[in-house]
Amino acid sequence: MQTSATPTHCPYCALQCGMNLTPVPRGQLPGLSGTGGRTVEVSERPDFPVNRGALCGKGRTAPEVLSSRVRLTSPLVRSGDTLAPATWDEALDRIAGELRRTRAEHGPDAVGVFGGGGLTNEKAYALGKFARVVLGTSQIDYNGRFCMSSAAAAGTRAFGLDRGLPFPLQDIPRTGCVILVGSNLAETMPPSLRFFSELRENGGTLIVVDPRRTKTAEQADLHLAPRPGTDLALALGLLHLVVAGGRVDEAYVRERTAGWEEARAAAMAHWPEYVERVTGVPVPLLRETVRLFCEPANAMVLTARGPEQQSKGTDTVGAWINLCLATGRAGRPLSGYGCLTGQGNGQGGREHGLKADQLPGYRKLDDPAARRHVAEVWGVDPGSLPGPGRSAYELLDALGTDIRSLLLMGSNPVVSAPRAAHVEERVRSLDFLAVCDVVLSETAALADVVLPVTQWAEETGTTTSLEGRVLLRRKAVSAPEGVRSDLEVMHDLADRLGVEKGFPADAEEVFEELRRASAGGPADYSGITYRRLAEENGVFWPCPGGGPADEGSAGAHPGTPRLFLDRFATPDGRARFAPVSHRASAEEPDEEYPVLLTTGRVVAQYQSGAQTRRVAELNAAAPGPFVELHPRLAARLGAAEGDPVAVVSRRGRAVAPARITASVRPDTVFMPFHWPGEGRANTLTNPALDPTSRMPEFKVCAVRLEAVRPRPGGRAADRTLT
Repeated sequence: MQTSATPTHCPYCALQCGMNLTPVPRGQLPGLSGTGGRTVEVSERPDFPVNRGALCGKGRTAPEVLSSRVRLTSPLVRSGDTLAPATWDEALDRIAGELRRTRAEHGPDAVGVFGGGGLTNEKAYALGKFARVVLGTSQIDYNGRFCMSSAAAAGTRAFGLDRGLPFPLQDIPRTGCVILVGSNLAETMPPSLRFFSELRENGGTLIVVDPRRTKTAEQADLHLAPRPGTDLALALGLLHLVVAGGRVDEAYVRERTAGWEEARAAAMAHWPEYVERVTGVPVPLLRETVRLFCEPANAMVLTARGPEQQSKGTDTVGAWINLCLATGRAGRPLSGYGCLTGQGNGQGGREHGLKADQLPGYRKLDDPAARRHVAEVWGVDPGSLPGPGRSAYELLDALGTDIRSLLLMGSNPVVSAPRAAHVEERVRSLDFLAVCDVVLSETAALADVVLPVTQWAEETGTTTSLEGRVLLRRKAVSAPEGVRSDLEVMHDLADRLGVEKGFPADAEEVFEELRRASAGGPADYSGITYRRLAEENGVFWPCPGGGPADEGSAGAHPGTPRLFLDRFATPDGRARFAPVSHRASAEEPDEEYPVLLTTGRVVAQYQSGAQTRRVAELNAAAPGPFVELHPRLAARLGAAEGDPVAVVSRRGRAVAPARITASVRPDTVFMPFHWPGEGRANTLTNPALDPTSRMPEFKVCAVRLEAVRPRPGGRAADRTLT
């Protein structure tokens, strides 16, 4: 019996914290989950530099979802209104038959594929290939579109390349100042907070930009609380002050950038008093921010979902990048712009073909040279590859009309997508839905066929962290009988659909093909092998091949922990300023909907909560949704702590208990988005899309509030806030 520890990584966020897993006899560790007659103990793995052994509650309790008590262990096939257990052959035959029928009757683009940012690189790569080679459809995207796509678009526009962080997290404590925009990492990525604490211990400064005084903001030297949807104006106002104060690094701008004059002119239209009126951030705080950012020799700007999940997210991130470029902060040691990726493999998913417009290696689907290279690896005619398809929300919006059948892996859009009630309606209107998942999520419960698949501790594969560090997750335990991997599913479906080769079920074999497909691309993994990942604790891309990488010897490319130190990835090596100006959000408050809603996460739950809501310890800490509102707003509404409050937008209504706190702006309410049902926050959110990234505007929409009070007899009286 194996009792040795297996070094691996957490299944949740993009930190991909290191941990050890040890199978032990059932019953020896009460409260831990059973798998194949054993339990799994999580222990510290201090050798991994990102978390140095520390784990949040989600990581510590991750083995609970391995239990057959909470996860799927048999295929389910719908008969009428009921999902009933079926054999694997019955389930796979049903899926293959329905996909074949849809293609024959409506064409290949009537079949859609929707992936998840938690899929390994191997699964993401294989699913993109499956969509384009087996199904011949252009209609593939993934929920990573909802996480960081605006930062990716802005980074590519400015630097010629998108990688979440162009430097390791370990650089943060050694810089002089960090502006953290729209991230509550104390709750979303708790082990990362130590880097920012060490920054302050070393004499550096942390500035947090967030409409709420979060646990992260409480750690900051300076907290700016702008009105939701005004981060673009804030960044432009700071750049205005940089110019007016003579703090532009003129030599750097001249030698390493292009487009400064246009960007400068746009910023100068955003004078401080105007920015104060738009954002609510006082001019003295704007000036203090510029001083703290510009005085040290090194500084960084890090963004997260706050500025990105807006209908102007690409331009907003571009404005923060402009601030870095004007002050000479990008492409220099211990300085730069970076994005804190959210999902566990949100980075790798878009690098290897899950996005509607991309091929493996971060190649563009409409680039003839990219199509030729990948088609050669896949053994197909380049002309047979479909072109770019719809982005994530647009794909979901087309369900039941243009898209008649959907294959979905590792996502729960009925809870996580904007305008979720509408998305649920579109999912229900499909002719056929097949879902591969670990648990019976709210979306899986609507499916015609549900396939139970392996998860993190039951399989080997790679992920790419927010640092661009490619990591090896190792199998520690066997999956329950009746569970198969997503790679096996694609292998078996491809075979049934007439493609007998090209879809191996072995993860390392898939990764070897991924290496060839990515070779020479922006995200080049060709010099990375499983052996190197195991020996080196991960490898930063780009890592070209050509040396004796298979041997892991000194002659192999070392990987690239820090990007852009010599030149940017643009044709001329110069970074590009973005000439952007502030504009209103897609939906501003008015008389009917006078309050702003913003959404986010809490520490004990993750994403749509499909897995974490099945863990007793996490549910005890965060049992359900709530509406966070300022005492002044609560007083106007007549709501007390814990009273049910209805939040109503143009898209629907959600009801949750009031949580009254001065940590949120008086004009804003906050809801976490982890729960389905009456308190589903994404019932309210606005699917207005950024024109470049196609990111929906999760972070700001107009709502009204209604205090819901029980009447005798169980009826309710509502008081509406106008």
